[in-house]
Amino acid sequence: MAFDSTSTYVATEALKQAVNAAVTLERPLLIKGEPGTGKTLLAEELAASLGTRLHTWHIKSSTKAAQGLYEYDAVSRLRDSQLGVEGVENVANYIKPGKLWEAFTADERVVLLIDEIDKADIEFPNDLLQELDRMEFHVYETGETITARHRPIIVITSNNEKELPDAFLRRCFFHYIELIYRAVLQSVDSTGVFPRDCPLSIANMYHHMHHLKGTLGISDEILGIPPAQ
Repeated sequence: MAFDSTSTYVATEALKQAVNAAVTLERPLLIKGEPGTGKTLLAEELAASLGTRLHTWHIKSSTKAAQGLYEYDAVSRLRDSQLGVEGVENVANYIKPGKLWEAFTADERVVLLIDEIDKADIEFPNDLLQELDRMEFHVYETGETITARHRPIIVITSNNEKELPDAFLRRCFFHYIELIYRAVLQSVDSTGVFPRDCPLSIANMYHHMHHLKGTLGISDEILGIPPAQ
């Protein structure tokens, strides 16, 4: 099933081609764009259009790649051993699966969103290369190997705040989402009149852009938008 625009999301032809190519060829889709351009919403709409679940991993500046695999709570295990808690001998009780683990072991093909990857350390993307390539990883504490039951559809977003490693970029399909009003213009004819089937939320946002433009004093030429009707 090919991804297309929906009643709540306007996708350009270039974006649809990038999404469908990534899904078909089973490669990560890297989406760049300024905040508010609909990058996260794209993953939500993609999951909805495919009728599958969305697993979201929100990245922060302190996030480590290993956290996407799993986290071993050695401190809690030590405390429980001192308190004589039952089950402390089973190390698996102290391992928390990460978002990649959840996506790999899902009973269907899911969408995995790695959101705002550029917030993390510069080595973060490279630390995930092997796991994303092989679709498996080793749990050293238990000796087990977690292998993807169904290869997830991976969507990675970036606000373009820092450059990503070349080795990582070569493994991804890439698309840059323009500011939302540029996508809106794909559904507006040359006179700036909205088609009847254009969602009200999109039309309202479009006219709100004109209001903000007037308030901020930014010209139509710079914004690249036609006059409001």
